[in-house]
Amino acid sequence: MGTKTPVPAIDGWFTMDAERPALLGTRCTGCGSYFFPRETFFCRNPDCTGRTFEEVELSRRGIVWSYTNNCYQPPAPYVSPDPFVPYTIAAVELPAEQMVVLGQMVPGVDVDDLAVGQEVELVLSTLFEDDEHEYLVWNWKPVEG
Repeated sequence: MGTKTPVPAIDGWFTMDAERPALLGTRCTGCGSYFFPRETFFCRNPDCTGRTFEEVELSRRGIVWSYTNNCYQPPAPYVSPDPFVPYTIAAVELPAEQMVVLGQMVPGVDVDDLAVGQEVELVLSTLFEDDEHEYLVWNWKPVEG
């Protein structure tokens, strides 16, 4: 059997660069506000009437703003092990973009391993696999050192 083909579990939300993955957002060309997921219709900044956006790669590193454990099974595309295993999620501030992005922590990191203000970086992890594909999502991983 050959190697499974890595594919995004959610197409267009992040790059597939295994070494330097990045979330894909948009930036309003009028006011410079960033959005994730992407905005395509109108700027959500109440002080702006912009309707033109450029796609941007968001910062790969951020600061833990808040975190918790997730004890319920989320909807698709999440595919959980049977039985469901709780996992840790974090709200991560991207200082350059002045926004907070929610995401799952890498497997094995729980709430006892995190602190508000801790630096984390974006990595790709396997959500699930089938016979031909490995479906990837982004996770946050504590920066070592």
